Amino acid sequence: MRISILNALPFWMSLGLVPLAVLAAVLGSWWWVLMPGYAWYLVTGLDLVLGLNRDNADPETPDASLFWYRAITVIWAPVQVCLIFGLIWYSAHSALSGWEKLGLFFGLGVASGTIGMVYAHELLHQRPAWERFLGDVLLASTLYSHFRTEHLLVHHSWVGTPRDAVSARYNEGFHRFFWRVLREGPKSAWRAEQNMLARRDLPVTSRRNPFWRYGFLQLAMLVLALLLGGWQGLLLFVWQAFVAIWQLELTNYVEHYGLSRRHLGNGKYEHVLPRHSWNASHTASNWLLINLQRHSDHHYKPDRRFPLLQTYGEDEAPQLPFGYPAMTFLAMIPPLWRRRMNPRVRAWRRQFYPDIEDWSDYNLGTLPMPPKAL
Repeated sequence: MRISILNALPFWMSLGLVPLAVLAAVLGSWWWVLMPGYAWYLVTGLDLVLGLNRDNADPETPDASLFWYRAITVIWAPVQVCLIFGLIWYSAHSALSGWEKLGLFFGLGVASGTIGMVYAHELLHQRPAWERFLGDVLLASTLYSHFRTEHLLVHHSWVGTPRDAVSARYNEGFHRFFWRVLREGPKSAWRAEQNMLARRDLPVTSRRNPFWRYGFLQLAMLVLALLLGGWQGLLLFVWQAFVAIWQLELTNYVEHYGLSRRHLGNGKYEHVLPRHSWNASHTASNWLLINLQRHSDHHYKPDRRFPLLQTYGEDEAPQLPFGYPAMTFLAMIPPLWRRRMNPRVRAWRRQFYPDIEDWSDYNLGTLPMPPKAL
């Protein structure tokens, strides 16, 4: 039996950002602050009111019963593309001032990062090729297409180890983490595809190298922005993409901060377990982020669709004190972040790895690595 749309409706709250973006474009001034206000502060307030949701759906529920849950991730790709490029055209033909346009596209970046990147992540993990393509479109609209390769081939294999650029090290501030990931992420993704092609006896110039597709889609987005809005439209598109990337990497920073897998020697690590991701069961932020905060289960069972992700108790997974919107705010202020999170990391170490006394190698990423990236 199919699940009613009413059951899935809370996960559609992302669409609330669409009229707010249109309102900001039409009214100008400070109306753009409604978008981050909705995504960050309203959702955090609702988390405080609604509390935690520890209910778990039956993980064996068939895909056919999840139509209304899947539908929101599918329709968001055309919605986001139309929103970005429609507002690029509108901005080029409007009387909005320069700072109003920057504010508007900051808000759009919040939407394409908070929603678009999360939905792309969900789509890229699915088997149907058309869903993965929609994920590629969303990533291209933020100029971050390599994320597909980096996430699927590197992050899921090496999370919680020095081999994974987006596993934030203990005591590493977000700002340092952000620029490190921008440098290392594309190179890591390229090496992963290069190694995969080499195993098939194919050169990096092969048509099977997805970087050709990544490049084409991103170039198409840049050209479309230029055609619709001129050089100003191009710059606004790039600004929106940067804000989206910042939002994504803030989330990546929170998800695994300070958590390490046990090193078994010879570049090998223990299997990924729920304990290697921070878990958050906050109700409203999981609606907005389609259960991304049940991240412990996502890494444990990566092919599980978002409505079926399970939450864990403190005996199996470390718990965040707040949902991602509030935690990413703390991450932007490293002293506050360390004050709140470092004691939790140390408690996690005592709970799950009481036999490890020296964490220096795990902290600094100096463990011995095998000769090849994958």
